[in-house]
Amino acid sequence: MAQGYIPVAAAEGALATAHRASTGHEICSSLPPVYLLVRPLLFLLQPEIAHGLAGALLRATRAPRSVPDADPLLRQTLWGIDFPTPLGLAAGMDKGEVLAPAWFRLGFGWVEIGTVTPRPQRGNERPRLFRLVSQRAIINRMGFNNAGAGAVAGRLRRLPPLPGPICINVGRNKETPNERAAEDYVTAFRTLAPHAQMASINVSSPNTPGLRALQSDLGSLVGEVVKARDSLPRRVPVLVKLSPDEPDELVAQMAKAAQAAGADGIIATNTTVGRGAVLDHPLAAEQGGLSGAPLRERALHVCRLLYRTVSIPVVGVGGIFNAEDAYARIRAGASLVQIYTALVYEGPAVPRRISRGLAALLRRDGLSLAQAVGKDA
Repeated sequence: MAQGYIPVAAAEGALATAHRASTGHEICSSLPPVYLLVRPLLFLLQPEIAHGLAGALLRATRAPRSVPDADPLLRQTLWGIDFPTPLGLAAGMDKGEVLAPAWFRLGFGWVEIGTVTPRPQRGNERPRLFRLVSQRAIINRMGFNNAGAGAVAGRLRRLPPLPGPICINVGRNKETPNERAAEDYVTAFRTLAPHAQMASINVSSPNTPGLRALQSDLGSLVGEVVKARDSLPRRVPVLVKLSPDEPDELVAQMAKAAQAAGADGIIATNTTVGRGAVLDHPLAAEQGGLSGAPLRERALHVCRLLYRTVSIPVVGVGGIFNAEDAYARIRAGASLVQIYTALVYEGPAVPRRISRGLAALLRRDGLSLAQAVGKDA
């Protein structure tokens, strides 16, 4: 062997040892070896370039027959759908590349793909994704960049059997006026829903001009999507993703309107335009939605508020980095939880670590998952 070349096995071992020494955690062993080797380097690149390279590497991952480390205590059925664990990947990480086999192999119990619009769109100009490392946060103003519902539906159609459900997240195209927004949501939903188990409606992204205004007449929009759903041969649950930036009274009002119109669940919450917790950061002035640790307390509060307000399941997302965060969100009323920013900062082992820790916390308290939901609400 020529000098200067390191056997892959030795390199993997060295990387795992270094990772364990620096973080106290095991590295995820279910990924392609090349990903384990280059992941530390990805974090040195511009965020969107790193995202694209990581996606290319993950694309080679085969679908697992079951979710790794899925403790039976975490299994539940909602809307007639089996969830191996309550932990899901939030929309925004997979915008339609449909890397679902890799996400499940990492340990996610379900995967939300999108946001997907009826027609392809490039999104906003770059740079549009920023890491606030000291705050464990991300600012994005991506703008629903995606290949369009038709292309994404084709990718979904070609997926192998998966161990958990897929949720498709739909939105309107940037050039579509709000008066015709319902047409976009219905078109994207009709195209994608036959190839997924769940759907979510994104009316709360801050990165499409005027989109959040749709929350003011949410019942009408949800009603149109539900009507389209009811015409399908298979019932697909419809969830609505809300903003964290509205007053509590308005959040409650929107959730009630969504439920009255036939929504099956609420996702709480999207990113925030608030910067109160990161004002001193040099990137704080960048436009876009803020996710990560600074969103944790507001998202937790909204989750608790919605659990008290509606009788449909709540999905908790925003600032969840570990099992304790996930457990607190569940005890605040979330039946399911999601992560996004934690995957960026904590790495590919975090889904399995959260699930193992969550099961341990439930056992410590002598609770089933269903008993824990809303325990502190």
